[in-house]
Amino acid sequence: MTTLTCSQCKATLNCQADNINACWCNELPNILPLDEAATECLCRDCTIKKINLFLSKLYQQPLEQQLAFAKPYFTQGNLIENLDYTMQNNYMVFSRWFFLKRGHCCSNGCSHCPYSDS
Repeated sequence: MTTLTCSQCKATLNCQADNINACWCNELPNILPLDEAATECLCRDCTIKKINLFLSKLYQQPLEQQLAFAKPYFTQGNLIENLDYTMQNNYMVFSRWFFLKRGHCCSNGCSHCPYSDS
């Protein structure tokens, strides 16, 4: 295990690049495009912020494109706080990303439902 510093917030983080299967980053969806910043080490919170920034650009695309992008991630592991949901007044509030991955509307008037836009 190697101790590094997050390039964004300067928090100390432990990198397990020598045992990638044990690294916390494997819990997150692998959706960020590769770029020159891809080699920077980020903490979990900063990585989630970067993913949400990427997703905010995706949300500007037609719904069909959003659904096609999100579909492969539907079966991925556990829900991730601040990506799939946020906590508000002790309630889980699901994100647009969560609903896109699910692939359909439940007709309950959810606050971040992407299907109400169309």
